[in-house]
Amino acid sequence: MEIKPILSALMRNKTGAVLVALQVALSLAILSNALHIVNLRQAVSARPSGMADEASLFYINVRHLDQLSHIEQMALQKAETATLRAVPGVTSVAFTSQMPMSRSGSSNSVSLDRRQQESSAHASIYISPDSLVKTWGMELLEGRDLAPADVVELDNSVEETEASKPKSVLITRALAQKLWPADASYTGKTLYLGVGADSDPVQVAGVLKTLQTQQAQLSENGAYSLVLPIRLTNGYSTIFTMRAEPGQRDRVMKEAETALRAAARRPVILRVKTVDEDRINRYRADRSLAWMLITVSVLLLLITASGIVGMASLWVTQRRKQIGVRRALGARRLDILRYFLTENFMITSLGIGAGVLLALGLNALLVRHLEMARLP
Repeated sequence: MEIKPILSALMRNKTGAVLVALQVALSLAILSNALHIVNLRQAVSARPSGMADEASLFYINVRHLDQLSHIEQMALQKAETATLRAVPGVTSVAFTSQMPMSRSGSSNSVSLDRRQQESSAHASIYISPDSLVKTWGMELLEGRDLAPADVVELDNSVEETEASKPKSVLITRALAQKLWPADASYTGKTLYLGVGADSDPVQVAGVLKTLQTQQAQLSENGAYSLVLPIRLTNGYSTIFTMRAEPGQRDRVMKEAETALRAAARRPVILRVKTVDEDRINRYRADRSLAWMLITVSVLLLLITASGIVGMASLWVTQRRKQIGVRRALGARRLDILRYFLTENFMITSLGIGAGVLLALGLNALLVRHLEMARLP
């Protein structure tokens, strides 16, 4: 089939062809970037927290209503830990000051030298006298886990003493690479908690593959975390994080709460949550945005397809006499069909070419102003 007659016909009716091509171009530009954002959001919401088998993890927030001394709180923590470990189906229990993705907790500046005026990074601080590596199933890339000999006792209501300052720390690979970008090994290195002359030195005992912060930021800061071996008292509440046997979490949650209430001799408030709940709550906005963009994309695709079909039907109706003449001169039904398909193919191809350029241009704007990743 010759292209020249088709081009001549299109030139006589340029407005319709240009509108269809423009609709295709705009749709392609919007669709490609929208689906790219959906892909990025899905990847973000599924990124590893550093905790293995999150479906088996939960935690209990314990708040005692009466005032206890430091010694009494220490004894109570140990007793409650033993109570929870005795629950059938519990494989590991650890005290922790906060949970990843919970959007509640503390962080602190870290530096490499006391002479620094500004911090080298800002890291999420996890405090535990127990092995979070074991309970959360975290992966150690080098070094060792924190040991009972590393644990210090800290009364949060009084000023720190030298004996209450930890000397060892676990840090994530992301934080280590931020602090020492030129090094390949980090065990044994010293960093400082805080900035200035009052900052406290700690030595890296081990490096974790990853551990998300309590805020789980989308940037690289979301993996800047460290673990300190401290038994803390006089905090707002006590958090016990627990790992249950696979498939036993829901039963273990109920029995653990019941066991704590039965063992409590004083008024206590318990709040039980799963790590799955924290992940859902943290990434709820990302999933909502993804579904909204998918819905918009489907509607836009239907509108674009309807526009192409509507314009093609209009052109067929307008050329009924031309079609009749061609049929009278011997043109087959297939020839007529091929003519209109070729015409639509040329228009949509022009729209696709323009749409690719528009998509790249729109993506460049998003990258510049919203820090989004480039289209692959």
